[in-house]
Amino acid sequence: MSLDRARARSEAPAVEAVAPRRGRGTELILLIFAIGIATFAYVSVDLGALGRVPPNALAYLGGLSVATAIAHVVIRIRAPYADPVILPIVVTLCGLGLAMIHRIDLARGTTHATTQLTWMAVGVALFVAVLIVVRDHRVLSRLPYLAGLGGLLLLVLPLLPVIGHSIRGARIWINVGPMTFQPGEAAKIILIIAFAAYLVQTRDALALAGRRFLGVDLPRARDLGPILLVWVGALGILVVQNDLGPSVLLFGIFVLMIYVATERISWIILGLLLILAGGFAANAVVSHVAERVDYWMDPFIDPTGQVAQSLYGLAYGGLLGTGLGQGRPDLTPIAESDFIGSALGEELGLTGLIAIILLYALLASRGLRAGLLLRDPFGKLLAAGLAAGFFLQVFIVLGGVTRLIPLTGLTTPFLSLGGSSLVMNWVLVALLIRLSDAARRPTPPSSSPSPLTDTAVTQVVRIR
Repeated sequence: MSLDRARARSEAPAVEAVAPRRGRGTELILLIFAIGIATFAYVSVDLGALGRVPPNALAYLGGLSVATAIAHVVIRIRAPYADPVILPIVVTLCGLGLAMIHRIDLARGTTHATTQLTWMAVGVALFVAVLIVVRDHRVLSRLPYLAGLGGLLLLVLPLLPVIGHSIRGARIWINVGPMTFQPGEAAKIILIIAFAAYLVQTRDALALAGRRFLGVDLPRARDLGPILLVWVGALGILVVQNDLGPSVLLFGIFVLMIYVATERISWIILGLLLILAGGFAANAVVSHVAERVDYWMDPFIDPTGQVAQSLYGLAYGGLLGTGLGQGRPDLTPIAESDFIGSALGEELGLTGLIAIILLYALLASRGLRAGLLLRDPFGKLLAAGLAAGFFLQVFIVLGGVTRLIPLTGLTTPFLSLGGSSLVMNWVLVALLIRLSDAARRPTPPSSSPSPLTDTAVTQVVRIR
């Protein structure tokens, strides 16, 4: 989606002819279906594994319904024109994740599902807070450099000697009292906001200046600074924190956003070349990356390893799966977190896994649709960045557990066990709800433009 093209579409008569609809009734019906699917999955796990209905089924249904009802009521009050499809998709994914975590709890004797439900309640609380505090998404664009600095500070917090904490070799956690938190999840959202605000200011120079070579418009050398800076920063995260996932995700999001802002395929080509160069360098220097590349090339060098057990589980599930509660997803290490995709693939089969991927694709498409309909450039870029980053993370995680790409250590949004990821993804969804509300809201009748709205006509000037 080009930013200028998207703006042209938003100003076209065809878009203006779309009648604004609130859709809250549709959202309520979809939420009832989502809670039904989640509860059915939770009960099916116990029926499949133990042959009985779980004794806490009503408590689970009540807790999920209360959290969902609070989110729905707040949307009715604070964002009445928001897209009615986003929240039901999120509730469905959270419910499927809770059911699978409960399944692994039954096999291992743990109680992670209760913890995950508690974190979901915290996520809904932050979701409500964001919708109440952020009344207009355009206020987020006022301090791009401060937001960028804040995001970088969050990324380096785990390196501090007292609060920094390493898990499975990756130093990406901090101790907050008795709990641990992954600040990189919050940094991801803040940096997307900073990227959007920065690209709105610089996109004309990045899009129009340069020379044409072999049919591709190449940027000027002096305009390569931002992408090189982000690339070096991503490599720094990889080397210092010993974690591949955040570095790949942040750099990928920036490349996608700069492409959306400029409509130049050369930025994608440059981004891919830099990723390949960084990957070869990291494989040679960082032992953690080299180990993951080895397991990607030959996962059966250790038949009890993560990737091998993940592939065994997916093969065991086949097309339709073993059924909830009837597989052995607990044999895969950290199946409740990084490998929950393979656990779901084992018990729901390829069909169920594809259905989950389609839910993610639909969620990302609703974010991109909001970006198309928004009337300000910052909102368009922010919506595109959040949606593209969300789907990119799903691609990286599921690509890793299916051996399409090397493992990265990221979590699957809303499905994986983990408070940091779940809570911050609820914040991300709150921003998407706010953006979709602005996109679907009727245009104010006043003819005087808002000082925060970019209504100027873009003039294309080729700079040589």
